[in-house]
Amino acid sequence: MKLSVIVPMLNESAVLPDLLGHLLPLQRAGCEVLLVDGGSTDGSAHMARVAGFSVIDSAAGRAKQMNVGARQARGEVLLFLHADTRLPDGAERLVSRALSPSVGQVPPVWGRFDVRISGQSPWLKVVARMMNLRSRLSGIATGDQAIFVRRTVFQACGGFPEQPLMEDIEICKRLKRRTPPACLQDPVITSGRRWENRGVWRTILLMWRLRLAYWLGASAESIARAYR
Repeated sequence: MKLSVIVPMLNESAVLPDLLGHLLPLQRAGCEVLLVDGGSTDGSAHMARVAGFSVIDSAAGRAKQMNVGARQARGEVLLFLHADTRLPDGAERLVSRALSPSVGQVPPVWGRFDVRISGQSPWLKVVARMMNLRSRLSGIATGDQAIFVRRTVFQACGGFPEQPLMEDIEICKRLKRRTPPACLQDPVITSGRRWENRGVWRTILLMWRLRLAYWLGASAESIARAYR
């Protein structure tokens, strides 16, 4: 099944050479790769186009950008990848296998990867284990876990809600009504910079507090202001 990899980006020139080098084998393997630029002012869009990648212009906002990419994607399966996250080798085969029907079983229509977090702090391994365990128990994935979904199902669910934060929680809640997620143990590797910049435990406590507030009915806009 053809895979479309959708990457929202905004001023990512510092990580773009590594990102494009990571995406090139996927593109050569037949995957569609769409970078959706939210108005970068650092030349990111130009760099990606010169390197031979498809770049779509969009209004800023991760959810908006991913929806714009999804509307233009042609793959049967959509995979949403953050610019600081790297997929495992053979990700396209892993996704195809995860969504393929097995005898006597209803195949999942979506899924996500386990995650590893790169960085210096040894606590990042603990954070990753907690994220993976929470995701398996709740059926909710974070954007760092490279959510993938059949395009027809994504469209039927209305895509990502175009809110400033927690769009990953909302899309997972909608998708869970269809099937439980496929949980792939081959991990993606995501940057630990936001944990290390703010302090690992401080960031953990902040995210728990914000998630709790969201579950209790706080608006995504107020949570985004607290996060920033």
